[in-house]
Amino acid sequence: MSHAVEDLLRECAPQVLGVVARRYGDFALAEDAVQEALLAAARQWPVDGLPDNPRGWLVQAAVRRMIDLIRSEAARRRREDEVFRAPPPGDAADRDDTLVVLFLCCHPDLTPASAIALTLRAVGGLTTAEIANAFLVPEATMAQRISRAKQKLRGADFAMPGPEEFAARLRTVLHVLYLIFNEGYTSSVGGSLHRTELSGEAIRLTRAVHARLPSDAEVAGLLALMLLTDARRPARTGPNGSLIPLAEQDRSLWDKALIVEGVELIMAAVERGAIGEYQLQAAIAALHDDALRAEDTDWPQILGMYGLLEQMTGNPMVSLNRAIAVAMVHGPAEGLKLIDALDERLPGHYRLDAVRGHLHELAGDVPRAVTHYRAAAARTTSIPEQRYLMEKASRLAH
Repeated sequence: MSHAVEDLLRECAPQVLGVVARRYGDFALAEDAVQEALLAAARQWPVDGLPDNPRGWLVQAAVRRMIDLIRSEAARRRREDEVFRAPPPGDAADRDDTLVVLFLCCHPDLTPASAIALTLRAVGGLTTAEIANAFLVPEATMAQRISRAKQKLRGADFAMPGPEEFAARLRTVLHVLYLIFNEGYTSSVGGSLHRTELSGEAIRLTRAVHARLPSDAEVAGLLALMLLTDARRPARTGPNGSLIPLAEQDRSLWDKALIVEGVELIMAAVERGAIGEYQLQAAIAALHDDALRAEDTDWPQILGMYGLLEQMTGNPMVSLNRAIAVAMVHGPAEGLKLIDALDERLPGHYRLDAVRGHLHELAGDVPRAVTHYRAAAARTTSIPEQRYLMEKASRLAH
């Protein structure tokens, strides 16, 4: 299947799902029907050519499958009558319900893991097999996760949340997109540092949210953060897939177009008033991207921003990043003092040992640096990170 067809199917997926779910009032069955329509299109379109109206073709295919699914239900006769009395989709296919579908997939009743899986399938257009492969779990396991998520949404209104709930639900939507991007940019498991199918999908979906909510500064901040971070991806790995830390990257390989776009987004966002956590993270990323060399990094300004972000979120990972910034401004000993206070908040997390190893290395305490690098390598589930940490320990030990 060509990239053009694949991109078209992913663009159409939430729009078609919106038409079918709105018409028949059953999100779970509609999602199954749309997935089968997408699979049929993936098989037929490369052979027969694109139809004149791809979205209409998918709607009709999904409706036919929806009727088949409804017929197999226990209440077949009653529901079948409702289906056959319903008018054909017609102009409904022109309505774009992408944002409604995304908000429904990020329903507060779902866990983050379930919301991520359902979002990638229903809004991203990924198959269950593709999602399972991305998270290195069996397809059957992922299918069960998605099925349970859809069951929880049975009876949920297919509509945008009201004004009272909108802000909270939008926060959940942004968090889910943020988690998808992070897992794609630095995979938590497996042999690859990147899973570009996830980071790319997170960027695409965040662009879609930004297009529909262009005045929301936090949406713009999240998109800017993703672009400014993803711009460094070409320089993050060596020829053999090995991890290259930020300070050692060839910055000429960074994607300058993404950096320009990200900087423009965050500058426009911060002019709108109140600053949110994604805007602060994007501003920090912009400062890193602005430095032509690692030694040119404006660490004092980054430290100030991490201080604000820590007050805003109370997130222990933010506190860990602030400790790094403190070390870069005031010396490794000061950074190590702050890290000691994080043991109870991040018990056993490999990044505590990794950062301790780095700061002890900066302080010239090689034995402690080696000990912490090895401890971090033993705890991480990412093979590229594990190899990097072991290589650091090995080089220092010799």
